[in-house]
Amino acid sequence: MGKKIKDPGLGKASSQHAKRMMNADGSFNIVHLNKPRRLSDAYHYLVNISWFHFFALTFLVGFLINALFALVYLSIGIEEIVPSTGHVINDFINAFFFSMQTFTTVGYGLMSPLGIASGIVSSIEAFLGLMLFAFVTGLIYGRFSKPKAAIKFSENLILRDFNHTRALMFRLVNSRKTIMIYPKIAVTLSLSTQNNLGDYENSFYSLNLERDTINYLPTTWTIVHEIDKESPFFEFSNNDLIKQHGELLVMISYYDESFNQEVHQMHSYVLNEIKLDCKFVKAYYYNDNGQMILDYKLFDTIESVKS
Repeated sequence: MGKKIKDPGLGKASSQHAKRMMNADGSFNIVHLNKPRRLSDAYHYLVNISWFHFFALTFLVGFLINALFALVYLSIGIEEIVPSTGHVINDFINAFFFSMQTFTTVGYGLMSPLGIASGIVSSIEAFLGLMLFAFVTGLIYGRFSKPKAAIKFSENLILRDFNHTRALMFRLVNSRKTIMIYPKIAVTLSLSTQNNLGDYENSFYSLNLERDTINYLPTTWTIVHEIDKESPFFEFSNNDLIKQHGELLVMISYYDESFNQEVHQMHSYVLNEIKLDCKFVKAYYYNDNGQMILDYKLFDTIESVKS
C-alpha cells in the first residue's frame, strides 16, 4: 500500500453513503447550514455567480426598485408628474416610466416633477441610481478582471497497461490560446474505508506522477500515475479498484500571462468512473503546411486497447 499523508484539510470522517468531496468543476460538495450572513459577503457572491444569474439578478433588482418608486409617486399623486388618466394601471405605468427615466438619469423631458414632494423623491432616486450604476460597473469590472484558469479536464479517467504495469491516466488542455507557463499538478487520493469499529474514515495518499511539472503547455498534457509497489492501488485488481469508494482530487497551478500572476484550478474524479483498457486519441496533428493542429473535438475521445 502506498504511503499515507496527513489530512490535507478535508477531514477524516466519512460515511458509507458519502458522496464525492469535490464536484467535477472544482467546487467542494458541501452544504452550509446555519451560516451567518454578512453584507460583506455580497460582493464575493456577485463576483462568483454565473453571468446569466448576475444579469438576471441585476434586472430583477432594477425592476423592483423602479416599481417601488412608482408606488411612491402614486401615493404622492401622479398629478405632480403628469395628468392622471383616471385608471390606476395606466397611472402606475406612467409612474414606472418616469421612475426609469429618473433612475437612469435619462430624463426625456416629457414628464418631470411639478411639486416639492415629487421633486424630493425623484432627487433621492436619481442619487440612488447613480450609486447603483457605479456599483454594478465595479462588479462587471471585477468579474472580467478576476484571475481565473480555463483548463479543460478530460471527461474520462482511464486505467490501462503501461510500461509492464498498469497506470491511471487523465489529460488536460488550456481552453485559451495563451500558453500555460510552468504548470504544476498535484493529485491526492481520498479513500474511504471501514475501520475495526465499523466506522468509515478517509485515508489520504499523494500519488506519484510520471511528471508533475513541465515548462509550458501549448497542446495537451496526459497525467500518468503508474501503479507500482509504491502506489496505493497496487493491491487491487482492476475490477476491485473500480469498486473502491475513492476520489482523485486534482489541483493544478500555472503562471498566466493575461493576468500576470499564478492561477489555480481544481478538479475531481471518482474511481467508479474509470474506463478500463482504453487510451486517449491524440488530439493534435500536423497539416500539409507543417502547422500543428489542436482539435478540441478529439480531446475527450478514447478508443479501446487490448489488455
